[in-house]
Amino acid sequence: MAATTGQGALASSLHGVQQTRDFFVCDFFGVSPKHDLASMEHPIFSLSTRPDRRILSYTHNDAEITITPSVKGRATIFDADILIFCISQLMAGINAGRAVSRTLTLTAHDLLQATRRETSGDGYRRLRDAFERLAGTRITTNIATGPKSDRTEVTSGFGLIESWEIVRRTRAGRMVSVSVTLSDWLFRAVLSKSVLTLSRDYFTLRKPLERRLYELARKHCGRQPEWRASVETLLKKSGSSSPRRVFRAMLREIIRADTLPDYQLTEEPGDIIAVTPRAAAQTAVTEPASAPLAPETLDAARKRRPGEDVYALEAQWRATLRTAPRTPDRAFLDWLARSPG
Repeated sequence: MAATTGQGALASSLHGVQQTRDFFVCDFFGVSPKHDLASMEHPIFSLSTRPDRRILSYTHNDAEITITPSVKGRATIFDADILIFCISQLMAGINAGRAVSRTLTLTAHDLLQATRRETSGDGYRRLRDAFERLAGTRITTNIATGPKSDRTEVTSGFGLIESWEIVRRTRAGRMVSVSVTLSDWLFRAVLSKSVLTLSRDYFTLRKPLERRLYELARKHCGRQPEWRASVETLLKKSGSSSPRRVFRAMLREIIRADTLPDYQLTEEPGDIIAVTPRAAAQTAVTEPASAPLAPETLDAARKRRPGEDVYALEAQWRATLRTAPRTPDRAFLDWLARSPG
């Protein structure tokens, strides 16, 4: 693709990232799932399990957003799994010093497995429906992504993904390889690393509201001791269309089930919901930053692991980190020596 001036400036500012290619091939395994901050902050995705054709207008502080669905309905919070997969792959590529692009080529089976979906024929059909809803849902917003120094007050309209196409099919008719072009808005968020790491158990949550509450807890609580919000605020930020009394009953059911990864919800007097991190979340929710590996280190890794993708190995190593090592190159090579070849 031809990058805009803004995208070129962003790409050139990334250490170790080469000139952007026309496409980015997803080939990282076991990468940490990541979501963009804007999608976690604002109710972009529908929580309905039926086609949602309502136009949603949302205003919070200075942020304004209007989501207009297609005839197939608004993109759902489960459709967002595709974007999470793409964002995760791009961030793994950036962290490994690879060139990235907003057009990705991915394996449909890998996407289904990574997001814990069925790999049956019906699973592939639902995946195609998700692509169509993502491409058909239109966003109009003044929410800017990218570095703050590069932001201006602009209202723009775009689809959640710009385009998609099935590149290859099996003889049985199932999609094997898919090409996806993300919106420039979302790609700028990735380049500026405006993303957060999610728990892998996020994909096990089957209730739409559970997923949305986890996103809000991850975004607003993070590693803080607690975060409190009124039921009214959660109703607005979740994007739920349920009446307040029904929404409150749904919250209480989720509190009783206590299935959210990383966080626990508690109801307090005054229609307040308190969110506190579980003990394991103190280390799980933050992925440590680490400097790019030197070319000499990658060459040494190739000699130690001939025939293996050193960038995939690096991504696996980074996923094991709890704190940023003082000497990343030595830590990576030590990890290679300890891990089975």
